[in-house]
Amino acid sequence: FSVPRSAILSSYLLGERLNLLGKLGCMLSVVGSTVMVIHAPEDEEVTTLDEMTLKLREPGFLAYAAILLAVCLLLIFYLAPRYGQSNILVYLTICSVIGAFSVSSVKGLGIAIKGFFAGQPVLQHPLTWILVFTLVASITTQINYLNKSLDIFNTSLVFPIYYVLFTTIVITTSIILFKEWVAMTVVDIIGTVCGFFTIILGVFLLHAFKDMDVSLGNLPQVLQSEEQAPVTQDDKNILIDVDNSSIVPEDKPKVFMIYS
Repeated sequence: FSVPRSAILSSYLLGERLNLLGKLGCMLSVVGSTVMVIHAPEDEEVTTLDEMTLKLREPGFLAYAAILLAVCLLLIFYLAPRYGQSNILVYLTICSVIGAFSVSSVKGLGIAIKGFFAGQPVLQHPLTWILVFTLVASITTQINYLNKSLDIFNTSLVFPIYYVLFTTIVITTSIILFKEWVAMTVVDIIGTVCGFFTIILGVFLLHAFKDMDVSLGNLPQVLQSEEQAPVTQDDKNILIDVDNSSIVPEDKPKVFMIYS
C-alpha cells in the first residue's frame, strides 16, 4: 500500500496533483507487483551463515552482483551529475539497485541474529561484519538519493516508480541467489511475466501522462476535444481539394503555383 498511500498523502499534505491516468498507473503497479509476489517461488531454507556464504560465493550471484555494482557506479559517477536533475529514473534506479544488496544483507543478518540467540559464534564469523558494513553503506546510499529525488520531483511520482523498480530488482536478486526459478512451474512463469508487464504499463501511464489534466469530471470534455481536433493536410491533399472544388469552372484551365 506504499504507492497509493504516498500518492494520497502527497496530494493532501504537499499539494501535489495526481491525474486519473496516474492513479490508474499506481493501481496497475500494485497489481503487477502483487501478481509477481504471488507467483514467485518460496525461498530456499538457509539456516546458518556457512550456508549463506556458499550461496553468496556461487558464480551466478557473483556475476549478477558485479553487474549491479557496475551499473550503480555508472549511475552515481556519470549519469547522476549530468541527468539526475532532469530524469527521475536516475536517482531511483540507484536506490533500487542498491536495494538488492541491502535485502541480501538483511537476509544474512537475520540468520546471524537467530544463530546468536541459539548460542552460535556468529560474532567471530567474518560474513557477519561484511553484511553489517554492506547494509549500512547501502541504506545510507538509498536514503541519500531518495531524498535528492524527493527534493526535485513530485512525491506522487517518486514513490510508485521507486516501489516498482525496487520490488522487481529484489525479486530478481532472490531468484538468482537461491535459484528458485528451477522449481517454478509454467503457471508461475507466465504469472511472473504478466505481472512484470503490468508493472511496465503502470509506470508508463504514471510517467508519460503526468502533465495532462485528466479526471473523471473532465474526461468527456477531453475526449470530445480530441475528436474535434483539426486535421492537418499536406500539400498534396490541399492540391487535390482545390482540384475537386467547384470554384474553378471546368472549361478553364487549372494552374497551380508552388512557391519555395
